[in-house]
Amino acid sequence: MEEIVKPTCKLVGEDGNIFSILGRVSRTLKENGKANEAKEVSERVMLSGSYDEALQIMMEYVEVE
Repeated sequence: MEEIVKPTCKLVGEDGNIFSILGRVSRTLKENGKANEAKEVSERVMLSGSYDEALQIMMEYVEVE
């Protein structure tokens, strides 16, 4: 079974606006050759029902520091 390696995304000290966070996560994914995942996370976050749910979705795709 192949281990999935998630890219690291620095969010400490960043704007807490969900769209700002999503932009940083999306950019991190694209910079690490995961353009499909960047699109997928954006779509899922836009359909999420809350700020907390959106953060949880993004944390499925990146390691947060």
